[in-house]
Amino acid sequence: MDEDREGQRGFTVKDRRRFSETGDVRESGATPPSPEPPAPEPPPPPAVEPAPGAPGEPVTFSTFVLGLSTQALLHLGEIPNPVTHAVETDLESARQVIDILGMLAEKTRNNLEPGEQSLLESALYDLRMRYVELRRAGAKEKR
Repeated sequence: MDEDREGQRGFTVKDRRRFSETGDVRESGATPPSPEPPAPEPPPPPAVEPAPGAPGEPVTFSTFVLGLSTQALLHLGEIPNPVTHAVETDLESARQVIDILGMLAEKTRNNLEPGEQSLLESALYDLRMRYVELRRAGAKEKR
């Protein structure tokens, strides 16, 4: 009796494919399945926004260091502000960016390619020398 119930509980499978196993078209009233709506495309991954003036340029370690160096030069008054076109000096902000580059050099020691290491060291040296010169010039003016 239990066997009869189990046989009744089952389900039947109807093959609705248009083609048979051999690849022939079926004529036995098999209707093709309705096409499934296309799955929505996943949103593209968030892209890193390129720096102004460098459309489509990928962010690499070197471009990151150069971006921070440019920011420090801006705060040192070496290049004009791109928004106001005025030369502004903010030594405290320049010191913070230089310190970030210094921390980056310390944390990435022995993990950089020779070109990246050289770029970071030379940028740090140059920025530190410019900072010291401006600090000394400011101290002399206050006297």
